[in-house]
Amino acid sequence: MKNKTIKYISLITLILVSNFFVKAQNKVTQKPITIASQGNFSAGGSVIKSEGVFDPLKPWNVSQGGQTRHGDHADVFYQISVKSKKLSMIFLHGYGQSRRSWQTTADGREGFSNIFLRKGYSVYLVDQPGRGEAGQTTKPGQISGTPDDQTWFTQFRIGLYPKFNEGVQFPKDSTSMDQFFRMMTPNTGNIDEATIVNAMSSVMDKSGNGILFTHSAGGSPGWKTAIKNEKIKAVVAYEPGGFTFPEGEEPEGNRGGKGVPMNEFMKLTKIPIVVYYGDYIPTEETNAASLNFWKNVLTTARQWAKIVNSHGGDVTIVHLPELGIKGNTHFLMSDLNNVEVAELLSKWLKEKGLDK
Repeated sequence: MKNKTIKYISLITLILVSNFFVKAQNKVTQKPITIASQGNFSAGGSVIKSEGVFDPLKPWNVSQGGQTRHGDHADVFYQISVKSKKLSMIFLHGYGQSRRSWQTTADGREGFSNIFLRKGYSVYLVDQPGRGEAGQTTKPGQISGTPDDQTWFTQFRIGLYPKFNEGVQFPKDSTSMDQFFRMMTPNTGNIDEATIVNAMSSVMDKSGNGILFTHSAGGSPGWKTAIKNEKIKAVVAYEPGGFTFPEGEEPEGNRGGKGVPMNEFMKLTKIPIVVYYGDYIPTEETNAASLNFWKNVLTTARQWAKIVNSHGGDVTIVHLPELGIKGNTHFLMSDLNNVEVAELLSKWLKEKGLDK
């Protein structure tokens, strides 16, 4: 009995020691991130003032006129690398998201901001006007409490709820799904695209020359920001939903709005652009509206790239399954293989001389 007890204790000790060394090894392989500085700032926005005269002697909860409200700005969290590359990275999120979609993943792995911070890029993570920590708005909107998790599960091509897509690069455990759904965040106001573009241009004025990253609905204002602000030296777009065409050449149903004058459009031909799309996008019409949506978006992306390149531009459309990289959802930058996706981008950055 005594020998069995000793063997049992020895086995437990061995397991504990093994776990300790495994954890220690994991910590060693992932070196600490060293930064020169970090902080937050607001960029852009507007100020409105109510009629009347403000009386500072009245209680704070008494409604009064003669007051101002600052709103419609972007909120930016930045981290400056110790040996920073010449170009910073500026990250704009998509619909229903905040900058958190670039910072982490549903299962807690490192997001793109950390991955590229480790590579020496300074990063600027944006909450667009009326979203996340930039929630103060001058044009309030109604926030809905309607349940819609399953809609987004399907629209973001994780699967056709409740089934996951076969081979999907997305964590399937309940904890990760809970975290993913809690990353959704509403608009606090009726924010138009021009407000986002103006705010993003102000972000660029403060960040300096950089590479603009966009995701999903952030794609459309991203193109217009690149037209507006010359500090954008390249654009990396992950599954943009809309595109900026020249006037008269925009296809029906383009979610990027009306075309722009040719002299403005030509500014998009002066910078390198790469656009990435993930998996599960059909080549033919299906009975799933969400899949047909992405089929049409990818078709439009290719039409847009041809027009930009025909005017001397440098646009590359990358459909990951065509490269043998399969299983990606709408969230390529936070899928299980986001390191592989980031390395693919790193090769493009090097090819274009954007990694100096």
